[in-house]
Amino acid sequence: MSLMISIRRKPQEAGLTRFHRAREAARQGVEMCRQSATTAAERIGPAAGERIMVVRGWSAPRLRRAARYVETGLAPRVSMFLSDAAHKVEPPKREKPGRGPLMAMLGAVMAVGVAGAIATRRGSLRDMTGGSGEHAGDATSADAMTVSGADVDGQVHSPQ
Repeated sequence: MSLMISIRRKPQEAGLTRFHRAREAARQGVEMCRQSATTAAERIGPAAGERIMVVRGWSAPRLRRAARYVETGLAPRVSMFLSDAAHKVEPPKREKPGRGPLMAMLGAVMAVGVAGAIATRRGSLRDMTGGSGEHAGDATSADAMTVSGADVDGQVHSPQ
């Protein structure tokens, strides 16, 4: 027994009419939904507006209270926690050599230099006055002003 399957196509017109009917049914369904939604909005609209205002009035003080808590209670705690975490995570600072000993040594060298300059100046003044405290006023005073170990010309010779 052999079944014969027809591979013949249905006429195009029959397919189009089904499509048109489905499209028309969909349009009618959309229009009915739109009308129902409009009717429901007109009926529920004023009551929904009042309820929204009630909800806003209820939530506003709670939001203010939550904001105050975050600002005064929670934020400082979070800030302290983050600061402590930063101190724990931060690597230790490298020890730099102190400047104290260097400055002390520099001060000592300067003090010795100033003392040496003062002693040299006092010695040259004593040589200028001839050791007696009076100015001699002769040609030897010009020699006294030269640096020790130098000729009259001012040229310095190293000791041999």
